[in-house]
Amino acid sequence: MTITAALVMFAVTWFMVFFVVLQVRNTSQADAGEVVPGTPRGAPAGFVIKRKAKITTLVSVVVWAVLCGIILSGKITVRDFDWMNRMPPIDAQGQ
Repeated sequence: MTITAALVMFAVTWFMVFFVVLQVRNTSQADAGEVVPGTPRGAPAGFVIKRKAKITTLVSVVVWAVLCGIILSGKITVRDFDWMNRMPPIDAQGQ
């Protein structure tokens, strides 16, 4: 795995975790009882983005490390996802 591939995988992992964390413990303005005029009732109240970004970073580092460990160990390879047998066969040298 190259450094660029590792950075791209971290960015993708970070954003996927971020979109999940955004919905955790989300309180709408209707639930809080204070709807700001001009906003929908389902808009978040007290949106704490800094704390959610920190939580996202911590969780995504763990998920990224596990993914990197799996990829670098060779337990799962690209050939494991070749369900239609389009890759050429492995030669005698294992390449």
